[in-house]
Amino acid sequence: MSISVIIVTKNEAHSIHDCLCSVSWANEIIVVDSGSQDKTVEIAKKLGAKVIETDWPGYGPQQNRAIDACCGEWIFSIDADERVTPELKDEILQVIMQEKYMVYDIPRKSFFVTKFMSHSGWWPDRTRRLFKRNFARFTTHEIHANLFTLSKVGHLKSHMIHFSYKNYDEVLEKINRYSGGSARDMHANKKKGSLPKALLHGFWAFVRTYFLKLGFLDGQAGVILAIANAESSYYKYLKLMMLSNQK
Repeated sequence: MSISVIIVTKNEAHSIHDCLCSVSWANEIIVVDSGSQDKTVEIAKKLGAKVIETDWPGYGPQQNRAIDACCGEWIFSIDADERVTPELKDEILQVIMQEKYMVYDIPRKSFFVTKFMSHSGWWPDRTRRLFKRNFARFTTHEIHANLFTLSKVGHLKSHMIHFSYKNYDEVLEKINRYSGGSARDMHANKKKGSLPKALLHGFWAFVRTYFLKLGFLDGQAGVILAIANAESSYYKYLKLMMLSNQK
């Protein structure tokens, strides 16, 4: 069984080398880049990846472009800030030979500024990434596009590593970017925002992360993440309110 790895990039020179090395066992690696101004493309080509340089239609559509460029029978999607562990590699190669399921999700161990999180809704954080060709496609959401399938999903045991936020500047940048993109996705689905909704959803995001998802067990990082989630939800609904009020 052949397997293709797909990676969507833009200005990922600081991450792409280690990511590519962690999937060097694949039959094919497809990197779809949308205008990197650093050495992302140069590094990817040097490490043997096939690089496609194109525009940015959104995360989901870009992933689907990468899927269409693949030759492998199986496809594995990974982001530049993620790494495949040796244990996960072995499990992937095993399950694609068995073909018990056509789509699999994978647990992620994610790093938040100072530590890998064990609670706060960040573990096991299962995400669909491995699938046989023609059995799954990404949705077209600007933010948080997901792999859609009509097939039953299998669950891999081995995890991948996710360096989600390396510092607080990245936290603030992603709060702004993700809240804006999510607001546009919601607006496209005819949803409306308001200040009361922003306050309520922000408060609930904190309660859900810190208490219901046991964020308090992650110590100081759990507090900071809960506040960041609250801010992201709050600004998402404020931005949606602004979009809703535009004529």
